[in-house]
Amino acid sequence: MISRNNTGASAYVQLSAKTFRNIGLIGRPDNASVVETLILIRDHLLSIGLHPVFDSETAKLVPNHNTQTVSRALLGEVVDLVIVVGGDGSLLHAARALVKFNTPVLGVNRGRLGFLTDIKPSEVLFKLDQVLQGEFLLERRFLLEMEIRTKNESIYDAIALNDIVLHSGKSVHMIDFELNIDGQYVYRQHSDGLIVSTPTGSTAYSLSGGGPILHPSMDAIALVPMHPHTLSSRPIVVGGQSEIKILIRENRVLPMVSADGQNSVSLNIGDCLHIRKHPFKLTLLHPPGYDFYMACRTKLGWNQDFDSFQQQD
Repeated sequence: MISRNNTGASAYVQLSAKTFRNIGLIGRPDNASVVETLILIRDHLLSIGLHPVFDSETAKLVPNHNTQTVSRALLGEVVDLVIVVGGDGSLLHAARALVKFNTPVLGVNRGRLGFLTDIKPSEVLFKLDQVLQGEFLLERRFLLEMEIRTKNESIYDAIALNDIVLHSGKSVHMIDFELNIDGQYVYRQHSDGLIVSTPTGSTAYSLSGGGPILHPSMDAIALVPMHPHTLSSRPIVVGGQSEIKILIRENRVLPMVSADGQNSVSLNIGDCLHIRKHPFKLTLLHPPGYDFYMACRTKLGWNQDFDSFQQQD
């Protein structure tokens, strides 16, 4: 099995087929195709002598499943591998619960793009067997943690695999904030907000906002202004160890902040939003043949016009 470290180089780590005995299953709710794939995987695991475990939320999707069930908060503690069936959003949700256990996660795509859940449903059993036999690429993706402080008192915290977004909520008014990095003043800005993205999140909301695509192996954070009131304001890429501080100035509306698109929290004048790298990393597995650039070509439509032109010839 091959692992990529933070420099992008390859390194071998000690994981093998024998490592995976208890397999956690997580699925996206309200999707019939997800249930079909979950049952297919569950039955296959049983047929090869492994022990599937549903998280309690997923178990509700599968009637008469007769399978061990554990709460999502504890799933990472009792299994050796977690398979997430759904879209990237499903994997983001699972990652935040599993990261502290360092439990490897494998994604089966039943969503739209599938940058993180990269196994096609049509290939799920073949690719799953490869992984269970120790044939996979392992990546460690870092998360961000945020903390809201009021008068130096911490009042809220959250973690994100993709991004932390400062925004103006449903209002059309710009917000006023001050950005500091590693204790150094960067700028005061009027804009619709700021996206603070990991390399994993650089192909998500940050990309829509005009941010750069960062290779997953990079130890870097992207800061992407949202519709800034100046033509000179551009995305900034800083080191992954950077300490980011956002001070909320006086605004006509209360700014809000969210982690991975979850529930937004209001910020008051004078509040400070502190963002830094989370101490734990997500262990993400890919089946053999995974290629980040191929994923970009496929998911983002790179080469589309050129390939169409070649087919016409």
